[in-house]
Amino acid sequence: MALGSRRIGGVYLLQVTVYATGGFRYKYIMSDIAAHKTAPDDATPQPAAAPSTAQLGPALGRRSVVLVGIMGAGKSSVGRRLAARLGVPFVDADTEIEKAAGMTISEIFAAHGEPYFRAGEARVIARLLDGGPQVLATGGGAFMNLETRAAVRAKGISIWLRANLDVLSRRIKRRNDRPLLKGADPMETLRRLIDERYPVYAEADLTVESREVPHEAIVDEVIESLRRFLQSNPPAEGANP
Repeated sequence: MALGSRRIGGVYLLQVTVYATGGFRYKYIMSDIAAHKTAPDDATPQPAAAPSTAQLGPALGRRSVVLVGIMGAGKSSVGRRLAARLGVPFVDADTEIEKAAGMTISEIFAAHGEPYFRAGEARVIARLLDGGPQVLATGGGAFMNLETRAAVRAKGISIWLRANLDVLSRRIKRRNDRPLLKGADPMETLRRLIDERYPVYAEADLTVESREVPHEAIVDEVIESLRRFLQSNPPAEGANP
């Protein structure tokens, strides 16, 4: 028997030659048993592996995934499915506001006006952000509040579900419970809100296009964007739930 070795790429393979009776030789390349990988010429540190979907929930630490966007963008529909995939609770800020007020959003607007509603909305969201990790769907105007944006930045990861006017117009026609669209020309109101709000929504950490595809397709895109974000933005030390 004779031993030798040869290098293929960055791997040394041990070659064993066995001499049997009668002068025959059998060669075995023992790559599975005796392979020795050499270090690359430039030992550049490799980036950490992106977390799998099962790891995304724990990778949030105490942070909330905060969905922002205009009415009809699909924050609640996408948010419920996203929370189930991440294994964290889903919370709808509007539902929590109604619970706290004992009134529907429309009733709050009618009885007290929008400024009163926005002040209560900011207080409720500030409280909810202490309950992460979770998926938190916010109302269309919530992210317009400077203090709310700062709180989301400190305690969450914001994702803007961006939808164009055509998509939104088809969706809002299916519902009549939008207080801001109860005027004479809801489409003109929607255009104005898009012009006012989209530059602010663009401050979100991530943006995913909301369009007329199955909800799960949007959830897949949100998860992939979130995975890349968490790879480079892990939770702060000691922030695990």
